[in-house]
Amino acid sequence: MRKIVVTLMILALAAVVAFAAQHEEAVVPAKISRADVSGGIFKREDMLRTEHENGNVTLDVTTLLSSDKKFASGMYKSGKTYFEATDPYGVDEFMYFIEGSVKLTSADGTVQTINAGEAVTIPKEWTGIWDTDGYTKMWVIYSEDGSGL
Repeated sequence: MRKIVVTLMILALAAVVAFAAQHEEAVVPAKISRADVSGGIFKREDMLRTEHENGNVTLDVTTLLSSDKKFASGMYKSGKTYFEATDPYGVDEFMYFIEGSVKLTSADGTVQTINAGEAVTIPKEWTGIWDTDGYTKMWVIYSEDGSGL
């Protein structure tokens, strides 16, 4: 009788471990809620805060990194920034601006201003000038070699 009870307990424990392992491997969509969009996302523990040499502070949250580490999405917030991308941008990035705006001047002199409520996709080969007084955006990045994520 004791052997039967021990065997049943071992089987029950194995079932619990197998069930827990299935739940750990569950794949779920990465949601950005209205509260997140309103700024709540930047209160998450996994938020990355970076203070740059020019004093600008950026906040970045990755909501999804694909299993092959070539595709990611999230939200980003930045203050005033100006930089010249003399080397290619390096990643294909879609951005939807929630607050603020950015002026993009391409190497050929083409100027585009993307305002809150608008989107832009920058190809990895892009070079030019990025100029902003600050913004909050949702971003989606694809990088064939996984760099820049």
